[in-house]
Amino acid sequence: MLEIVDHGPVREVRMARPPANAFSPEFLVALEDAIAAAPGAGARAIVLSGAPGLFSAGLDVPQLLALDRPAIEIAWGWFLALVHSLATSPVPIAAAITGHATAGGCVLPLYCDARIMARGRTGKDGAFQEFKIGVNEVQVGLPMPSIILPALARLVGERQMEILATTAALIPASEALRLGLVDELAPLEETVPRAAAWCESLLALPATAYARTRALARAPLIAAVEAARQVDATVFVDDWFQPEAQAALRALVDRLSKRRSS
Repeated sequence: MLEIVDHGPVREVRMARPPANAFSPEFLVALEDAIAAAPGAGARAIVLSGAPGLFSAGLDVPQLLALDRPAIEIAWGWFLALVHSLATSPVPIAAAITGHATAGGCVLPLYCDARIMARGRTGKDGAFQEFKIGVNEVQVGLPMPSIILPALARLVGERQMEILATTAALIPASEALRLGLVDELAPLEETVPRAAAWCESLLALPATAYARTRALARAPLIAAVEAARQVDATVFVDDWFQPEAQAALRALVDRLSKRRSS
C-alpha cells in the first residue's frame, strides 16, 4: 500500500493503494506508521506523494460502510492519529499532490509544511485538464470534522474556509494556488522532485534556529489539532451513522459502482 523512496536525507512516502489511494483502516495504520517512523530511520524531511493523476480520494467509503460502530470508532481513531503525526512531525513534510485530492485526500496536505500540486495533464480529448482539490464532506452528508477547519483557515483565511467547507467545492489547481490552499504548481512529472528540493532547501538552514522557529510557528496548529481530536473522536462517529449521512454515502457508493461498470 506504500512505497518508500529515499532521496538522500529526504524520505518519500508514496501512497500506492489503487485505484484511488482511499483510506481503509489498514492503509491508515500503514501510513501513520510510515510517517512516524521516518525520523527515527534517519530522514530529515518527508515528502508525502500519491499516484500520477490521483493523490487520494479520501476515506474508503465502500469498505467503511460495511463496518459496525466499534470498528468505525477504531478506524476514525487511526485517521485522527495520522493527522496528529503529520501536524506534530519533528521534521518538515512537503505534500507532493500528484493529482486530484478530494475529501480526506485534501485534508492530509493541510497539516504538512508545504503543498506542491501538479497543475493537471492532457486528457483523452487532447485538452489540458486541471487537477482538482477540495474538502467535499458536506456533499456526502457528513458535517465537517472540527479538526479540519483550523488547518484550512490557517491557509486560506476564515471566510474562504467557510466557503470551501460549506459548499463542498472541488476547485482547480490554479484556483487553489490563488487562494493559498497550495503553495506551488508544477508539471505532474516535476511535482515530487520539487517537493524534495523544497525540503532540501530547509536542510541547508541552521538546524537549531530553523527547528525552534518552526515549532513556534506551528504551535497554534498543533494546539488546535489536539483540542479537536478529543471532540471529533466521538462526534464524527455519531455523524457517520445519522440517516442522512448513511443515505448520502450509500448513494455515493452506487454512483461509483455504476461508473466503474460503465
